[in-house]
Amino acid sequence: MNVKIQTVHFDADSKLIEHVNAKIEKLKTFHDKIIGAEVYLKLDNNSHQVRDKVAEIKVHVPKHSYFVKHQSKNFEESFDVAFSSLVNQVKRQKEKHLTH
Repeated sequence: MNVKIQTVHFDADSKLIEHVNAKIEKLKTFHDKIIGAEVYLKLDNNSHQVRDKVAEIKVHVPKHSYFVKHQSKNFEESFDVAFSSLVNQVKRQKEKHLTH
């Protein structure tokens, strides 16, 4: 599986990159035909003093793509919530596919 992690408006530390990679590797347990994944970690540039941290995950499988996005006050939380949502999407789609 090809995994791309891109950071926008900041440089991620190795701990955050390792956290993202470890979670993305777990996707293989939910879908065995994943082609690749793209993770975007961004600082949201609102007019607020505190910038929200945005995590976007895009996963490619044959004939389909999944996309989730979440923002919160830290990257780990944003990524974890987005990842949970992604896992739910993958499971639902797989169940739908099995029943047809």
